[in-house]
Amino acid sequence: MRNRSSHRGFTLIEVMVVVAIVAILAAVAYPSYLQSVTKTRRTAAQACMVEMAQFMERFYTTNMRYDQTAAAPPVAVALANPTCRADMAAFYTFSFPGGQPTQSTYTIQAVPQGGQATADVGCGTLTLTQAGTKGRSGTAAMNLCWQ
Repeated sequence: MRNRSSHRGFTLIEVMVVVAIVAILAAVAYPSYLQSVTKTRRTAAQACMVEMAQFMERFYTTNMRYDQTAAAPPVAVALANPTCRADMAAFYTFSFPGGQPTQSTYTIQAVPQGGQATADVGCGTLTLTQAGTKGRSGTAAMNLCWQ
């Protein structure tokens, strides 16, 4: 006779219940994780835009204009190239829309690239002006895109 207490282990049903629970948790957690990654990249792009805006304000303080230096001959301003710009290159492209800033205004835009563009259609292209006005091309609420 066999003693039932000497057999140890899990039944197939117990294992299948555990697999089902893990699958349900993964189905809920993975989309949330992707949303968090998208939001983190957007926030990093916004921080980079603010850093570029600070460069523009320092440039204005020195030259009393945004578009070129006060030196002779004047040199057109280029968009600042902070470290964050290279770090974000796979996810966002930063530029002055429409070319260069004017003497008294500028707008910096961040255009999502690749997977970020498809994951973040609600916010889309982000903009920041010399007046601190924040914008987005998507249909999501402004407070969701710029936090």
